[in-house]
Amino acid sequence: MKALSLRMLILRMLSLACILLLLSTSLSAAEPNLVGDGLSVTNPSMSNSAGSGAMAKWARSCALCHITGEADAPIIGDTEEWQQRLQKGDAALFSSVVNGINSMPPLGYCMSCEAADFRVMIDFMAGVK
Repeated sequence: MKALSLRMLILRMLSLACILLLLSTSLSAAEPNLVGDGLSVTNPSMSNSAGSGAMAKWARSCALCHITGEADAPIIGDTEEWQQRLQKGDAALFSSVVNGINSMPPLGYCMSCEAADFRVMIDFMAGVK
């Protein structure tokens, strides 16, 4: 049992490392397109560096659960799951982020995130254009 758990942990860590590597390369390549069609940021006043900063925070704080669905987190790009959350409205969505919900801790452990960062992250995960 311990060997299986250790293997799963190692596999998850390797997967996360690969994802972070891919994300960092795609962010540097996509940075000029963050506003508009690149990562679908809905706030056109957000600067490119702000968008890439938010995505770097996402990679550190949100990626593990939202890529794997750990603890029933809605998976990035699962439009059905995200649509259910988006329909509740921004106030309810941000309340869940700030206060935590189910297994998600308050702020998703991103203590340095601002509201604009969370907006970029949510839009990215939900596939909002």
